[in-house]
Amino acid sequence: MRILYLLFPFFLLLVQGAAGSSLAPRSEAECYRQKGFCGFLKCPFFFTVSGKCSRFFFCCKK
Repeated sequence: MRILYLLFPFFLLLVQGAAGSSLAPRSEAECYRQKGFCGFLKCPFFFTVSGKCSRFFFCCKK
C-alpha cells in the first residue's frame, strides 16, 4: 500500500507531460493550416516557434 504513495506523483508527472503534446503542429500542412510558416532551424525575429514541420524546420507564428 505504501508504494502507491510513491507511484502517484510519478503518474501525475507523466500525465502532465502528455497533456499538451498534441496541440503543436507536427507537419507542414498543419503549420500552414494554423496560419504559420516553416523556418529553417529557427524563426525570424518577432516570430515564435509553435511546433515542428520536419526535422530541421520549425513552425513559426506571430
